[in-house]
Amino acid sequence: MSFCKCGSGIIEADCCIKIIQGKLKAATAEALMRSRYCAYGLGDVGYLRASWHHSTRPAEIDLSEPVEWLALHINHTRAGVAGDKEGWVEFTVSYKAAGHFAQMHELSYFVFEQGRWFYVDGEMLAADMPGRNTQCPCGSGLKFKRCCGA
Repeated sequence: MSFCKCGSGIIEADCCIKIIQGKLKAATAEALMRSRYCAYGLGDVGYLRASWHHSTRPAEIDLSEPVEWLALHINHTRAGVAGDKEGWVEFTVSYKAAGHFAQMHELSYFVFEQGRWFYVDGEMLAADMPGRNTQCPCGSGLKFKRCCGA
């Protein structure tokens, strides 16, 4: 039994995969954010397009560059729960691309329309790289210098 890669602490089979497969609706903007993170890891362009608001959805989503998604950390949420029409999720994603560790820090904006949440857009924020002796953000429990920073 494994936990969902979104970092929610929920069993994988009961979390984002149900949302991605359409068996469950994302109840909050944060839940949609988590499911989109997992969809990027799965390469599920169809779900990413379907969960992207029509007003800002790109014509194509290019996932051709190999990326190893390491961890999602939700920094802060504002609104985005039952009864809200919009919500914001600030998050940091750790990943490896072309063999190099990187982080993306974003404040994403979501709207609730037609009974479901949609990603609209996001503002990129400065990402702080972990220090060599800090715990690795991938969740391994190792120091950064011995793990993803190696």
